[in-house]
Amino acid sequence: MSAIEPNGTQLAALLAGAADNDGPVVMINLLQFQENGQDSYQRYAKEVQPFLAAVGATILYAGDASHVVAGDIDRPFWDAIVVVRYPSRAAFVAMATNPKYLSDAHIHREAALQSTHLIATDPWVPAS
Repeated sequence: MSAIEPNGTQLAALLAGAADNDGPVVMINLLQFQENGQDSYQRYAKEVQPFLAAVGATILYAGDASHVVAGDIDRPFWDAIVVVRYPSRAAFVAMATNPKYLSDAHIHREAALQSTHLIATDPWVPAS
């Protein structure tokens, strides 16, 4: 199993979440590039745009992990961070399983990444 693809348990949790929660989801992408992988990731970033648009997703932030401000390490483990808002988990699943996305865009993501953590988040409801 690749360090950049979900395992069976992770995939099952994502699909269950998609069935149980139709609210928006913000996905946090923590990225570690292969040597010279940043160029492939930039190609991925360009190729993924129409697929994001087709499901109503929006990139909220993309940038390099420049330095550690607090913590017990000297430099960030991750090379970059990308934050994407999807209208629902089902929208994310629809995009990620689209055969054209897999052939046209995802191949560049695979070429770029050594490791990643892709984290689905749930918003906190403010206490009243």
